[in-house]
Amino acid sequence: MDYLELLKQIALLVIGFVMLIKGADWFVEGSSKLADRFGIPQLVIGLTIVAMGTSAPEAAISITSALAGNAGISVGNVVGSNIMNILVILGLTAMIVPTAVQKSTFKIEIPFMIAITGVLLGLGMWGNKISRVDAGILWLLFIIFLGYLLVLAKKGKNASEDETEEKATGFKASVWFFLILIVVGGSLIVFGADVTVDSASAIASMFGMSDRLIGLTIVAFGTSLPELITSVTAARKGNADIAIGNIVGSNIFNILFVIGSAGLISPIAFASSFAVDSVIAIGAAVLLWISVAGKDKKLKRPAGIIMLLCYAVYLVYLIGWQ
Repeated sequence: MDYLELLKQIALLVIGFVMLIKGADWFVEGSSKLADRFGIPQLVIGLTIVAMGTSAPEAAISITSALAGNAGISVGNVVGSNIMNILVILGLTAMIVPTAVQKSTFKIEIPFMIAITGVLLGLGMWGNKISRVDAGILWLLFIIFLGYLLVLAKKGKNASEDETEEKATGFKASVWFFLILIVVGGSLIVFGADVTVDSASAIASMFGMSDRLIGLTIVAFGTSLPELITSVTAARKGNADIAIGNIVGSNIFNILFVIGSAGLISPIAFASSFAVDSVIAIGAAVLLWISVAGKDKKLKRPAGIIMLLCYAVYLVYLIGWQ
């Protein structure tokens, strides 16, 4: 083993983490303040700007792979990330601070996430691939979801039309400042995730891990790091809507936009092992839905512990089948 190379990759790993943490702090701050300024519900910001920003690593990896003629990595990357987003990211978030869930998230967004994961599984098993027609169906569902978000945003704007003149003071300067925070923070998140994934994958390869195990664990974890850092940061700052909306929106975005776009570029082979992973992704989403079904609609520490234990079992399964 080249120990000098190992030390170099460990150093890059640390740099990547620093970029992620600082970027997420600025990204959440800018997003939440921008939502307040425009009267947009923080849930909508979480489901759109934050979700799409933190999904950028998955999108970059999957679409680049499709353009290079290796679209197969898209499904494993997305499904692995979606499982990790729920079981690990929300599990850890709930362990740090109990996180409230909006009624619309419980009634609409989480069931929609479960449904589209089922649609992905069905389309993939039908012909053992995601064809361009299948990808078009995913994109159609994505457009429908965007329409739903526009309705949510309009309701939020209407509810905040009675804002005082005092709140509008310095409006333009504040908006530009928050936009800069979002752009700079988002850039740090994306580049930090890229550095982290590359270094972690290199370290794993040095220790003899298989490509599938690296893809479904380290690469999935690396591309989910923005969601982890952003959700934990948002929850700690009291922006629970962004924390939950970030994960749900990111998972929806991963399936409909990322796989949809990759599939339009090049048909994606759907290996039989992905069917098992997709069923686990559905199970994770159902577990989340059940966990927040109580009267107070909160994701609490006991649920977080169960989620982390479920991921540990899944990890043992992956290691056993590598």
